[in-house]
Amino acid sequence: MPTRPRSQPPEARTGEETSTGRLPVSEDLFKTVSSSRVSQVIVEQIRLLLKEERLKPGDRLPSERELCVHFGVSRVTVREALRILEASGLVEIRVGARGGAFVTTPTSARVGAGLADLLSLSPLTAAEVTEARLVFELGIVPLIIERATDEDIAALRAMCDEHAEALEQGRYSMELSADFHVRVAACTHNSAIEMLVQSFHGPLLMSLREAQTVEPLMGRRGSKEHRAFVDAVAERDLEAATATMRTHLERTAARVKEDGAGK
Repeated sequence: MPTRPRSQPPEARTGEETSTGRLPVSEDLFKTVSSSRVSQVIVEQIRLLLKEERLKPGDRLPSERELCVHFGVSRVTVREALRILEASGLVEIRVGARGGAFVTTPTSARVGAGLADLLSLSPLTAAEVTEARLVFELGIVPLIIERATDEDIAALRAMCDEHAEALEQGRYSMELSADFHVRVAACTHNSAIEMLVQSFHGPLLMSLREAQTVEPLMGRRGSKEHRAFVDAVAERDLEAATATMRTHLERTAARVKEDGAGK
């Protein structure tokens, strides 16, 4: 009687490729949990497995029923954990015959949105935000000068043109100014910097709007400074770009401070 081939260990089966995609990950990775907040404990277990690279993007988690058995919890608890993971961008839920919970990686935009929520709920003042901008946005100017591509510069100039038109039509807003600064940060081609700037979008708008209440013409002046900054970047003139950005940010800081003093 022929002997049956020995099964591979869980480590060898994890993430194995097939003609239809990656196989479900080994169920042996998961441990039974016991806690008043079991869904969060499940989430932390899966996050740890991701960090240790024992789970990788594209891996399919076991079914809800199987997870219930391995974690020793109810289906409601498993669904809550999967909901949290999906909201965090760590898992994608697919429906259909080939559906299930698939491991993914969060985008910088999603991570930034989470950080933005934390920042918006914290007791930040416009003065603190502007002070942080002076440190951060001046600090990335050398990278922008070094790495900005022709496409980046063209995109920034197009934004300046749009903003000039919006000013003439009386529809310029601080949202446009904030978008410009986010696009400037993208010229670093550094995902961490882009994520941080995206997370700072809400507080950035707060500081700009507060400064505008003190100086209604701030948008017109700021738009001109934006264009001067882009021209300096196009010329690879670090000194001029830094000086322009410093003037731009310090004027905002002065208006915010003036507004705070008057309250």
